[in-house]
Amino acid sequence: MLNGSMILSVAKREVKRLLSRPVYIFSMVLTPLFGYIFFTTLMQDGLPNDLPAGVVDADNTSVSRQIIRNLDAFQQTKIVENYENFAKAREAMQRGKIYSIYYIPEGTTREALASKQPTISFYTSASYLVPASLEYRDMKMMSEYASGAIARSTLYAKGYTEDQAMAMLQPVKMEMHAVHNPALNYSIYLSNSLLPALLMLLIFQVTIFSIYSELKEETSKEWLAMTGNNIYKAVIGKLLPQFVIWVLMGFAYLIILYGYWHFPLYSGLLPMIVLMIVFVVVCQWFGVFLCGAVPSLRWALSLATLWGVLSFPICGFSFPQMAFPPALKGLSYLFPMRYYFLIYVDQALNGISFGYTWLYYVLLLSFLILPIFVMGRLKKFLLEYHYQI
Repeated sequence: MLNGSMILSVAKREVKRLLSRPVYIFSMVLTPLFGYIFFTTLMQDGLPNDLPAGVVDADNTSVSRQIIRNLDAFQQTKIVENYENFAKAREAMQRGKIYSIYYIPEGTTREALASKQPTISFYTSASYLVPASLEYRDMKMMSEYASGAIARSTLYAKGYTEDQAMAMLQPVKMEMHAVHNPALNYSIYLSNSLLPALLMLLIFQVTIFSIYSELKEETSKEWLAMTGNNIYKAVIGKLLPQFVIWVLMGFAYLIILYGYWHFPLYSGLLPMIVLMIVFVVVCQWFGVFLCGAVPSLRWALSLATLWGVLSFPICGFSFPQMAFPPALKGLSYLFPMRYYFLIYVDQALNGISFGYTWLYYVLLLSFLILPIFVMGRLKKFLLEYHYQI
Protein backbone atom coordinates (compact mmCIF):
# COMPACT_ATOMS: atom_id res chain seq x y z
CA MET A 1 0.00 0.00 0.00
CA LEU A 2 1.11 3.55 -0.64
CA ASN A 3 2.11 5.65 2.34
CA GLY A 4 -0.88 7.95 1.81
CA SER A 5 -3.21 4.98 1.59
CA MET A 6 -1.94 3.61 4.91
CA ILE A 7 -2.50 6.93 6.63
CA LEU A 8 -5.93 7.26 5.04
CA SER A 9 -6.90 3.77 6.22
CA VAL A 10 -5.92 4.64 9.79
CA ALA A 11 -7.81 7.94 9.49
CA LYS A 12 -10.99 6.12 8.39
CA ARG A 13 -10.59 3.73 11.31
CA GLU A 14 -10.20 6.68 13.67
CA VAL A 15 -13.36 8.33 12.34
CA LYS A 16 -15.33 5.19 13.24
CA ARG A 17 -13.78 5.20 16.72
CA LEU A 18 -14.64 8.87 17.23
CA LEU A 19 -18.25 8.34 16.17
CA SER A 20 -18.66 5.23 18.31
CA ARG A 21 -17.60 6.88 21.57
CA PRO A 22 -19.82 9.71 22.92
CA VAL A 23 -16.93 10.90 25.08
CA TYR A 24 -15.15 12.18 21.96
CA ILE A 25 -18.18 14.15 20.75
CA PHE A 26 -18.61 15.60 24.22
CA SER A 27 -14.94 16.53 24.65
CA MET A 28 -14.23 17.75 21.12
CA VAL A 29 -17.45 19.53 20.17
CA LEU A 30 -19.83 20.17 23.06
CA THR A 31 -17.28 21.19 25.68
CA PRO A 32 -15.47 23.78 23.51
CA LEU A 33 -18.73 25.29 22.29
CA PHE A 34 -20.08 25.45 25.84
CA GLY A 35 -16.86 27.10 27.01
CA TYR A 36 -16.99 29.67 24.20
CA ILE A 37 -20.60 30.61 24.92
CA PHE A 38 -20.22 30.52 28.70
CA PHE A 39 -17.17 32.76 28.99
CA THR A 40 -18.18 35.28 26.32
CA THR A 41 -21.73 35.72 27.63
CA LEU A 42 -20.51 35.78 31.24
CA MET A 43 -18.39 38.84 30.44
CA GLN A 44 -20.57 40.36 27.74
CA ASP A 45 -20.89 43.63 29.68
CA GLY A 46 -17.13 44.05 29.66
CA LEU A 47 -16.69 44.97 33.32
CA PRO A 48 -18.75 44.01 36.39
CA ASN A 49 -21.10 46.81 37.37
CA ASP A 50 -22.82 47.85 40.60
CA LEU A 51 -20.57 45.83 42.90
CA PRO A 52 -21.91 46.08 46.49
CA ALA A 53 -19.93 48.27 48.88
CA GLY A 54 -20.60 49.65 52.33
CA VAL A 55 -19.71 52.95 53.99
CA VAL A 56 -19.21 54.07 57.57
CA ASP A 57 -19.84 57.82 57.70
CA ALA A 58 -18.82 58.83 61.21
CA ASP A 59 -18.41 62.45 60.11
CA ASN A 60 -22.00 62.83 58.86
CA THR A 61 -21.61 66.24 57.23
CA SER A 62 -22.79 67.61 53.92
CA VAL A 63 -19.27 67.11 52.54
CA SER A 64 -19.05 63.47 53.61
CA ARG A 65 -22.53 62.76 52.24
CA GLN A 66 -21.53 64.33 48.94
CA ILE A 67 -18.45 62.09 48.83
CA ILE A 68 -20.65 59.03 49.34
CA ARG A 69 -23.08 60.12 46.60
CA ASN A 70 -20.20 60.66 44.20
CA LEU A 71 -18.75 57.25 45.04
CA ASP A 72 -22.11 55.62 44.44
CA ALA A 73 -22.23 57.30 41.03
CA PHE A 74 -19.25 55.27 39.83
CA GLN A 75 -20.25 52.54 37.39
CA GLN A 76 -18.55 49.67 39.19
CA THR A 77 -19.47 50.63 42.77
CA LYS A 78 -22.91 50.58 44.38
CA ILE A 79 -23.30 51.72 47.99
CA VAL A 80 -25.78 49.26 49.47
CA GLU A 81 -25.75 50.46 53.08
CA ASN A 82 -24.37 53.11 55.43
CA TYR A 83 -23.36 51.19 58.57
CA GLU A 84 -23.45 52.61 62.08
CA ASN A 85 -19.93 51.50 62.95
CA PHE A 86 -16.97 49.72 61.46
CA ALA A 87 -17.65 46.44 63.32
CA LYS A 88 -20.98 45.94 61.56
CA ALA A 89 -19.47 46.81 58.19
CA ARG A 90 -16.65 44.33 58.73
CA GLU A 91 -19.14 41.62 59.66
CA ALA A 92 -21.08 42.29 56.45
CA MET A 93 -17.88 42.00 54.40
CA GLN A 94 -16.97 38.75 56.14
CA ARG A 95 -20.40 37.37 55.26
CA GLY A 96 -19.86 38.28 51.60
CA LYS A 97 -22.62 40.91 51.48
CA ILE A 98 -20.19 43.64 50.43
CA TYR A 99 -16.74 43.62 48.85
CA SER A 100 -15.35 46.81 50.37
CA ILE A 101 -15.78 49.39 53.12
CA TYR A 102 -15.30 53.15 52.79
CA TYR A 103 -14.66 54.67 56.23
CA ILE A 104 -14.93 58.42 56.86
CA PRO A 105 -13.89 59.17 60.48
CA GLU A 106 -15.45 61.85 62.63
CA GLY A 107 -13.99 65.33 62.12
CA THR A 108 -12.83 64.72 58.55
CA THR A 109 -14.50 67.84 57.14
CA ARG A 110 -13.42 70.03 60.05
CA GLU A 111 -9.79 68.98 59.79
CA ALA A 112 -9.78 69.34 56.01
CA LEU A 113 -11.12 72.88 56.16
CA ALA A 114 -8.52 73.67 58.82
CA SER A 115 -5.78 72.68 56.36
CA LYS A 116 -4.94 69.56 58.36
CA GLN A 117 -4.59 66.05 56.90
CA PRO A 118 -7.57 63.88 57.81
CA THR A 119 -7.39 60.18 57.03
CA ILE A 120 -10.05 58.40 55.00
CA SER A 121 -9.71 54.61 55.01
CA PHE A 122 -11.03 51.97 52.67
CA TYR A 123 -10.88 48.21 53.01
CA THR A 124 -11.35 45.52 50.37
CA SER A 125 -11.82 41.76 50.57
CA ALA A 126 -8.88 39.93 48.99
CA SER A 127 -11.09 36.83 48.74
CA TYR A 128 -12.73 38.41 45.69
CA LEU A 129 -9.84 39.76 43.64
CA VAL A 130 -11.61 41.30 40.65
CA PRO A 131 -14.51 43.10 42.42
CA ALA A 132 -12.23 44.18 45.25
CA SER A 133 -9.69 45.60 42.79
CA LEU A 134 -12.36 47.51 40.87
CA GLU A 135 -13.86 49.00 44.03
CA TYR A 136 -10.41 49.84 45.38
CA ARG A 137 -9.75 51.82 42.21
CA ASP A 138 -13.03 53.73 42.56
CA MET A 139 -12.46 54.46 46.26
CA LYS A 140 -8.92 55.64 45.70
CA MET A 141 -10.02 57.88 42.86
CA MET A 142 -12.91 59.25 44.95
CA SER A 143 -10.55 60.05 47.83
CA GLU A 144 -8.28 62.00 45.49
CA TYR A 145 -11.27 63.87 44.07
CA ALA A 146 -12.53 64.65 47.58
CA SER A 147 -9.13 65.93 48.64
CA GLY A 148 -8.96 68.15 45.58
CA ALA A 149 -12.51 69.42 46.07
CA ILE A 150 -11.87 70.38 49.70
CA ALA A 151 -8.57 72.06 48.79
CA ARG A 152 -10.30 73.94 45.99
CA SER A 153 -13.01 75.19 48.40
CA THR A 154 -10.29 76.38 50.76
CA LEU A 155 -8.54 78.27 47.96
CA TYR A 156 -11.84 79.84 46.89
CA ALA A 157 -12.36 81.02 50.46
CA LYS A 158 -8.93 82.67 50.38
CA GLY A 159 -9.88 84.66 47.28
CA TYR A 160 -8.29 82.61 44.50
CA THR A 161 -10.04 82.47 41.16
CA GLU A 162 -11.00 79.13 39.59
CA ASP A 163 -8.12 79.23 37.11
CA GLN A 164 -5.63 80.05 39.86
CA ALA A 165 -6.99 77.32 42.12
CA MET A 166 -6.91 74.67 39.39
CA ALA A 167 -3.39 75.69 38.38
CA MET A 168 -2.25 75.03 41.95
CA LEU A 169 -4.18 71.79 42.37
CA GLN A 170 -3.32 70.32 38.98
CA PRO A 171 -0.27 72.04 37.46
CA VAL A 172 -0.04 69.43 34.70
CA LYS A 173 -3.24 68.18 33.11
CA MET A 174 -3.07 64.55 32.07
CA GLU A 175 -5.17 62.48 29.70
CA MET A 176 -5.23 58.68 29.65
CA HIS A 177 -6.15 56.64 26.58
CA ALA A 178 -6.28 52.81 26.67
CA VAL A 179 -4.77 51.58 23.41
CA HIS A 180 -6.69 48.85 21.51
CA ASN A 181 -9.14 48.35 24.40
CA PRO A 182 -10.51 51.81 25.14
CA ALA A 183 -13.57 50.46 26.95
CA LEU A 184 -11.33 48.44 29.31
CA ASN A 185 -13.44 45.42 28.38
CA TYR A 186 -12.40 42.45 30.51
CA SER A 187 -13.86 40.05 27.97
CA ILE A 188 -11.39 41.22 25.32
CA TYR A 189 -8.56 40.59 27.74
CA LEU A 190 -9.75 37.29 29.22
CA SER A 191 -11.61 35.55 26.38
CA ASN A 192 -8.63 35.77 24.04
CA SER A 193 -6.56 33.89 26.61
CA LEU A 194 -9.06 31.62 28.36
CA LEU A 195 -10.64 30.16 25.25
CA PRO A 196 -7.46 29.07 23.43
CA ALA A 197 -6.12 27.74 26.75
CA LEU A 198 -9.31 25.70 27.12
CA LEU A 199 -8.96 24.40 23.56
CA MET A 200 -5.31 23.51 24.16
CA LEU A 201 -6.14 21.59 27.33
CA LEU A 202 -8.84 19.59 25.56
CA ILE A 203 -6.50 18.79 22.67
CA PHE A 204 -3.88 17.50 25.11
CA GLN A 205 -6.35 15.28 26.91
CA VAL A 206 -8.15 13.87 23.87
CA THR A 207 -4.86 13.11 22.11
CA ILE A 208 -3.53 11.24 25.13
CA PHE A 209 -6.80 9.42 25.76
CA SER A 210 -7.19 8.33 22.13
CA ILE A 211 -3.69 6.82 22.05
CA TYR A 212 -3.89 5.10 25.41
CA SER A 213 -7.37 3.78 24.63
CA GLU A 214 -5.66 1.58 22.04
CA LEU A 215 -3.71 -0.04 24.86
CA LYS A 216 -6.77 -0.30 27.08
CA GLU A 217 -8.83 -1.97 24.36
CA GLU A 218 -5.84 -4.09 23.25
CA THR A 219 -6.06 -2.79 19.68
CA SER A 220 -2.69 -1.04 19.57
CA LYS A 221 -0.99 -3.88 17.64
CA GLU A 222 -3.81 -3.88 15.10
CA TRP A 223 -3.50 -0.11 14.76
CA LEU A 224 0.26 -0.22 14.15
CA ALA A 225 -0.03 -3.21 11.81
CA MET A 226 -2.11 -1.11 9.42
CA THR A 227 1.01 0.97 8.71
CA GLY A 228 3.58 -1.82 8.83
CA ASN A 229 4.43 -0.87 12.44
CA ASN A 230 5.42 2.61 11.34
CA ILE A 231 4.66 4.71 14.42
CA TYR A 232 4.78 8.03 12.54
CA LYS A 233 2.21 6.96 9.94
CA ALA A 234 0.02 5.44 12.64
CA VAL A 235 0.02 8.58 14.74
CA ILE A 236 -0.54 10.89 11.76
CA GLY A 237 -3.50 8.79 10.62
CA LYS A 238 -5.00 8.85 14.11
CA LEU A 239 -4.55 12.57 14.59
CA LEU A 240 -5.80 13.58 11.14
CA PRO A 241 -9.58 13.31 11.82
CA GLN A 242 -9.08 14.91 15.21
CA PHE A 243 -7.13 17.72 13.56
CA VAL A 244 -10.08 18.51 11.28
CA ILE A 245 -12.47 18.69 14.24
CA TRP A 246 -10.12 20.80 16.35
CA VAL A 247 -9.54 23.25 13.50
CA LEU A 248 -13.29 23.61 13.04
CA MET A 249 -13.64 24.29 16.77
CA GLY A 250 -10.85 26.83 16.48
CA PHE A 251 -12.60 28.53 13.59
CA ALA A 252 -15.79 28.62 15.69
CA TYR A 253 -13.80 30.40 18.40
CA LEU A 254 -12.52 32.96 15.88
CA ILE A 255 -15.98 33.54 14.42
CA ILE A 256 -17.55 34.06 17.85
CA LEU A 257 -14.88 36.47 19.09
CA TYR A 258 -14.12 38.46 15.96
CA GLY A 259 -17.26 37.96 13.91
CA TYR A 260 -20.03 38.10 16.50
CA TRP A 261 -18.49 40.07 19.39
CA HIS A 262 -16.26 42.20 17.11
CA PHE A 263 -13.17 42.03 19.28
CA PRO A 264 -10.16 44.06 18.04
CA LEU A 265 -8.60 42.44 14.96
CA TYR A 266 -6.23 44.87 13.26
CA SER A 267 -4.39 42.28 11.17
CA GLY A 268 -7.44 40.76 9.50
CA LEU A 269 -8.78 37.25 10.01
CA LEU A 270 -6.27 35.33 7.85
CA PRO A 271 -3.27 35.58 10.25
CA MET A 272 -5.44 34.32 13.11
CA ILE A 273 -6.65 31.40 10.96
CA VAL A 274 -3.04 30.46 10.19
CA LEU A 275 -2.14 30.80 13.86
CA MET A 276 -5.04 28.58 14.87
CA ILE A 277 -4.03 25.82 12.44
CA VAL A 278 -0.42 25.91 13.65
CA PHE A 279 -1.56 26.00 17.27
CA VAL A 280 -3.77 22.90 16.86
CA VAL A 281 -0.97 20.90 15.21
CA VAL A 282 1.51 21.87 17.94
CA CYS A 283 -0.93 20.97 20.74
CA GLN A 284 -1.66 17.57 19.19
CA TRP A 285 2.00 16.65 18.85
CA PHE A 286 2.77 17.95 22.31
CA GLY A 287 0.11 15.52 23.54
CA VAL A 288 1.91 12.75 21.63
CA PHE A 289 5.13 13.77 23.35
CA LEU A 290 3.47 13.44 26.75
CA CYS A 291 2.21 9.97 25.79
CA GLY A 292 5.72 8.80 24.97
CA ALA A 293 7.29 10.51 27.96
CA VAL A 294 4.89 9.12 30.60
CA PRO A 295 3.88 5.42 30.32
CA SER A 296 0.59 5.83 32.18
CA LEU A 297 -2.76 7.28 31.19
CA ARG A 298 -3.36 8.74 34.62
CA TRP A 299 0.03 10.42 34.85
CA ALA A 300 -0.02 11.61 31.26
CA LEU A 301 -3.45 13.21 31.71
CA SER A 302 -2.36 14.75 35.01
CA LEU A 303 0.76 16.21 33.43
CA ALA A 304 -1.25 17.54 30.49
CA THR A 305 -3.76 19.16 32.84
CA LEU A 306 -0.97 20.71 34.92
CA TRP A 307 0.75 22.04 31.79
CA GLY A 308 -2.51 23.46 30.49
CA VAL A 309 -3.56 25.10 33.75
CA LEU A 310 -0.11 26.61 34.33
CA SER A 311 -0.18 28.10 30.85
CA PHE A 312 -2.61 30.81 31.89
CA PRO A 313 -0.64 32.46 34.73
CA ILE A 314 2.89 31.74 33.54
CA CYS A 315 2.51 32.91 29.93
CA GLY A 316 1.89 36.55 30.74
CA PHE A 317 -1.92 36.73 30.51
CA SER A 318 -2.71 37.76 34.08
CA PHE A 319 0.71 39.06 35.15
CA PRO A 320 3.39 40.60 32.90
CA GLN A 321 6.12 38.12 32.04
CA MET A 322 8.79 40.82 32.28
CA ALA A 323 8.12 41.06 36.04
CA PHE A 324 8.63 37.32 36.65
CA PRO A 325 11.64 36.07 38.62
CA PRO A 326 14.38 34.92 36.21
CA ALA A 327 13.61 31.21 36.75
CA LEU A 328 9.91 31.61 35.97
CA LYS A 329 10.65 33.92 33.06
CA GLY A 330 12.73 31.20 31.44
CA LEU A 331 10.15 28.53 32.26
CA SER A 332 7.41 30.49 30.49
CA TYR A 333 9.03 29.79 27.12
CA LEU A 334 8.37 26.06 27.57
CA PHE A 335 4.63 26.57 27.10
CA PRO A 336 3.05 26.73 23.61
CA MET A 337 0.49 29.23 24.91
CA ARG A 338 3.26 31.77 25.48
CA TYR A 339 3.93 32.02 21.74
CA TYR A 340 0.23 31.96 20.85
CA PHE A 341 -0.26 34.93 23.17
CA LEU A 342 2.69 36.87 21.71
CA ILE A 343 1.52 36.28 18.14
CA TYR A 344 -2.06 37.21 19.05
CA VAL A 345 -0.93 40.50 20.61
CA ASP A 346 1.27 41.37 17.63
CA GLN A 347 -1.25 40.38 14.97
CA ALA A 348 -4.74 41.02 16.37
CA LEU A 349 -4.06 43.93 18.74
CA ASN A 350 -1.07 45.68 17.16
CA GLY A 351 -1.70 44.67 13.54
CA ILE A 352 1.98 44.46 12.70
CA SER A 353 3.35 42.53 9.72
CA PHE A 354 4.42 38.90 9.71
CA GLY A 355 8.04 39.97 9.48
CA TYR A 356 7.97 40.97 13.14
CA THR A 357 6.41 37.73 14.38
CA TRP A 358 8.09 35.01 12.30
CA LEU A 359 10.43 34.11 15.16
CA TYR A 360 7.46 33.35 17.42
CA TYR A 361 6.08 31.03 14.75
CA VAL A 362 9.45 29.25 14.53
CA LEU A 363 9.59 28.83 18.31
CA LEU A 364 6.00 27.59 18.39
CA LEU A 365 6.69 25.08 15.62
CA SER A 366 9.83 23.92 17.44
CA PHE A 367 7.56 21.96 19.80
CA LEU A 368 7.00 19.56 16.88
CA ILE A 369 10.55 18.30 17.41
CA LEU A 370 9.78 16.94 20.88
CA PRO A 371 7.87 13.80 19.80
CA ILE A 372 10.89 12.63 17.78
CA PHE A 373 12.70 11.87 21.04
CA VAL A 374 9.94 9.62 22.39
CA MET A 375 8.48 7.94 19.29
CA GLY A 376 10.58 4.80 19.73
CA ARG A 377 9.56 4.62 23.36
CA LEU A 378 5.89 5.13 22.44
CA LYS A 379 6.06 2.35 19.83
CA LYS A 380 7.49 0.01 22.45
CA PHE A 381 4.64 0.86 24.81
CA LEU A 382 2.05 0.12 22.17
CA LEU A 383 3.58 -3.20 21.12
CA GLU A 384 4.82 -4.65 24.39
CA TYR A 385 3.28 -2.96 27.40
CA HIS A 386 -0.02 -3.82 29.02
CA TYR A 387 -2.47 -1.10 29.83
CA GLN A 388 -1.85 0.86 33.05
CA ILE A 389 -4.32 3.25 34.62
